[in-house]
Amino acid sequence: MNSAIGLQNRVGECNLSRTDILTEIKKAEADAAAIVEKAEADKKTSIANARRDSVNKIQAAEADARDASEKTISKEKEKLAVKREELLSVGRAEAAELEKSAKGRMPKVKDMLNKEVERSLNVAS
Repeated sequence: MNSAIGLQNRVGECNLSRTDILTEIKKAEADAAAIVEKAEADKKTSIANARRDSVNKIQAAEADARDASEKTISKEKEKLAVKREELLSVGRAEAAELEKSAKGRMPKVKDMLNKEVERSLNVAS
């Protein structure tokens, strides 16, 4: 009881009764609990926001990497198409040369075949 009287004497300057002091303590505890609850809710919200932001950043990085690889692949395909056309051009030129050479030899081949056929006919008769 002496401690209650001592408390009242210290707080007595405010003229608060014991009931008022207990009410104020309960109110302060309720305020503290509300602050803690709000802090927990803010913490959960912050964590959720951070996770969402990290997922968004990962998705953005993946999209950037995909775009970069698609651009690289596209450039390489263009290079390969140019190289293919160069090789086809060389091949067509070689084929044209071979065809020209073959056409030039056709009369000689025909003549040789005719002679062979005539010879085999002469042998058979």
